[in-house]
Amino acid sequence: MKKNKSIDWKNYDPNDFYDELIAAKGKPRRAATAITDYLGNLGSEEIQARQQAAELAILEMGISFTIYSEGENIDRAWPFDIIPRVISLREWETIEQGLAQRLTALNMFINDIYNDQNIVKDKVIPKYVFANSKNFREQCRGFTPPLGVWAHICGSDLVRDKDGKVYVLEDNLRVPSGVSYMLENRQLTKRVFPELFDNTSILPVDDYTNQLFDMLASISPRPQDHPRIAVLTPGIFNSAYFEHSFLAQRMGAELVEGADLVVGEDDCVYMRTVEGLERVDVIYRRIDDDFLDPEVFRADSTLGVPGLMRAWRNGKVGLANAPGAGVADDKVIYAFVPDMIRYYLDEEPIIPNVPTYMCVNKQDQEYVLEHLDELVVKPANESGGYGMLVGPHSTKKQRTEFARLIKKNPRNYIAQPTLSLSVAPTLCDEGLAPRHLDLRPFVLQGVRTYVTAGGLTRVAMRKGSLVVNSSQGGGSKDTWIVDEEN
Repeated sequence: MKKNKSIDWKNYDPNDFYDELIAAKGKPRRAATAITDYLGNLGSEEIQARQQAAELAILEMGISFTIYSEGENIDRAWPFDIIPRVISLREWETIEQGLAQRLTALNMFINDIYNDQNIVKDKVIPKYVFANSKNFREQCRGFTPPLGVWAHICGSDLVRDKDGKVYVLEDNLRVPSGVSYMLENRQLTKRVFPELFDNTSILPVDDYTNQLFDMLASISPRPQDHPRIAVLTPGIFNSAYFEHSFLAQRMGAELVEGADLVVGEDDCVYMRTVEGLERVDVIYRRIDDDFLDPEVFRADSTLGVPGLMRAWRNGKVGLANAPGAGVADDKVIYAFVPDMIRYYLDEEPIIPNVPTYMCVNKQDQEYVLEHLDELVVKPANESGGYGMLVGPHSTKKQRTEFARLIKKNPRNYIAQPTLSLSVAPTLCDEGLAPRHLDLRPFVLQGVRTYVTAGGLTRVAMRKGSLVVNSSQGGGSKDTWIVDEEN
């Protein structure tokens, strides 16, 4: 950006991609008019100064995430771009309905799979799909948690293709993370552009922790009493520890590690305090199933609580998300979610899936192996952007290796077309430039369903990159849902 030069949107070129703020050269989308007009009246030095102010605030506020590198834990400042992503309220209302529909069907599926398995008996989903899932837990068979809800907190990743259509890329149902950064991004943007929040109808997001507390309270085994809620963390070296402590503080909940809890002879869960044992009603656990209870899962786990599964199954403590919910957090099962919606709800999916090839099917596998240079190949149960092949950006050596992996364990791989992910204006070293992004809204389900107004927008900061994960160089933006009618 040249000194003192204001942004001329006629010179901003998103190429052939759908841009979230700009409809055509020099023409902002209606919902984005306030931010584009405002930025257009600021000099480049002022915009850079505000970006630097946001980065300083991140350091002062201690907003960080942890990455693992060469056996070490490295704390990094949260990467944030001050130019928000904007979505109109009219469009968002449809997305919100689609996300609520999707989580309702997923919870019905999980409950069915651990009980009658009617969806298998009716031949909607083949049994091998979940029977070979590493997140299917035999220990959960024959049980229905309170309200029939297994996945109380879901983070579904949404992407927009070249034609403007929104798709669900994946559902995160085990221990979805990122919501604290969504909330902090909003606070940062209010610091940077306070006047815009006075003059633009931007839907708030700061009620999330109240909504989370109420949802967790709804699964308390003692509904008449004010519940004691604990956030169970693996500890300070976990990559999401900032979020664990953030949410506990905002909810007024206890932040505990496994060693802080004990299951009594009455199967109730108690927290060790200086005044003795105090009962815990609900645990928001941020620990994977494998480490949750050494009596049931991994015997060598020091992160969990012996007897916790017994307490949960006996109705003495609420757990969110419930053990076993990860059976639906599988990229092979993802392919069947539209069928689940039709089967359980008798409705058509409001938000479509990305077309998916399942390598376990011979015909799909043959197509994938022939088109590895065009497709994105993902392992069924990895997260964070790890272990996948982005065909158009891959080498011949990488494609040969993935062909071997697919043939060795076809159930573990799916493939999808490489989408032309939408872009948004982003401050980069070369000035203002389009960068690809996705969106992770958060959905809560208890007595009722709540969807955040927007979510965590993640942006690929490297030119041409489609990898938005912060652990691999991605950044983030605030997400504005703007009511154009006000």
